[in-house]
Amino acid sequence: MGTENLILLLIEAGFYFVFMVGLLHLRHQLGIGVFVAALGVMHFLETYLAAVFYIELPFGVISPGSSVLFSGKLMMILLLYVKEDAAVVRAPIYGLLAGNFLTVGLSFFLRHHQTVGAVPGRIADLAFIDEMGWLMLWGTMMLYVDSLAIILLYERLGRVFRHRTAMRFFVVGVVVLTFDQIGFFSALHFLNGAPIEVFWGGWIAKMMAACAYAVLITVYLSYSRLSAIPVSPRPISDIFADLTFRERYEDLLDRSGRDALTGVYDRSRLEFEAPRLLSAMLVEGKPLGLMIIDADHFKDVNDRFGHLAGDGVLKETAACLKRVLRSGDHLFRFGGEEFVVISEDILPDAGADHAEMLRRAVAADIRRPDGEPVTVSIGVANSYHDGTTLNALLSTADARLYAAKNAGRNRVVSR
Repeated sequence: MGTENLILLLIEAGFYFVFMVGLLHLRHQLGIGVFVAALGVMHFLETYLAAVFYIELPFGVISPGSSVLFSGKLMMILLLYVKEDAAVVRAPIYGLLAGNFLTVGLSFFLRHHQTVGAVPGRIADLAFIDEMGWLMLWGTMMLYVDSLAIILLYERLGRVFRHRTAMRFFVVGVVVLTFDQIGFFSALHFLNGAPIEVFWGGWIAKMMAACAYAVLITVYLSYSRLSAIPVSPRPISDIFADLTFRERYEDLLDRSGRDALTGVYDRSRLEFEAPRLLSAMLVEGKPLGLMIIDADHFKDVNDRFGHLAGDGVLKETAACLKRVLRSGDHLFRFGGEEFVVISEDILPDAGADHAEMLRRAVAADIRRPDGEPVTVSIGVANSYHDGTTLNALLSTADARLYAAKNAGRNRVVSR
């Protein structure tokens, strides 16, 4: 019996692989949605089989739902990533997550219906949903973590097994499926009282699945003329950002808090970013510089040449400042004709020199409509000796800005 079950298991794994890889291979003709939908509809069956359907093999008791279908799904997700990229593969990952939560949520309402026996001999029985509802939720979260882990680990191992594709697939399969077996069996034991024999049998079966799927994927990639998958040049953190939609969040954050006229960050963004930057510098024991830059006689520009001309001067001034700033500098429009620059890891004397360079750049590059140079006055503060809060640095820089104005403008005051 055990040998016959093993043969059937291998046939099931082969059938699953050929079917899913066929959909993946034809994704450009059929659309990626066909492959994603096929992955999604299998999850309920996988979880149900893993909860109640077991077979005996020569090495122990296992469930095909876990060892064949779930292991295959993880490998298919990884293969999709290899054939496409993180931005594509995250769609089925989050689709599965959402779909499974939807299934469990709807089952909660379905259980409260008063049903009737409309079909002779058939009575609705949703007790199995009660039994596996929490198991589905746990399995859903495990799938999400497993999917991220198998992709990130695959990329990490690319630095070690650069030209050994089969080894990369096998090792990531062994590591992630071992982690999954521990996590899923813990829930299965707690909710359904599964014995320890199920853990060991399932683990051995998953290791065999990792080996089998690694070989099958390598053969398929060789057939596709992709026998040696290059290592992604992108940092692991960037891939993780794509998988978790963080780049979308960062893009939204980057586009929000922008000054509509100059395109630089506005005061609200200053109040959000500055404390975070200051705290990071203090933790690292590094100084942070802050300067307030004010365009001299700007009211005169508006009065003589109009507000459109004044807006043009502000935009050109912001663009000039951005060109001269260091990589560790952050530019904000503070209000009116005032800008704030925050400089990471800069000592007071270096901060004063940097402010002087900004002042000279504006005077050299920016002109009013009458050809006269635009000048700026700058007040500089530094966390090294002027305070360790944003308000303290702004207050000190503001006082020094007015000292610069009172001293004749077009100058830097840093102490």
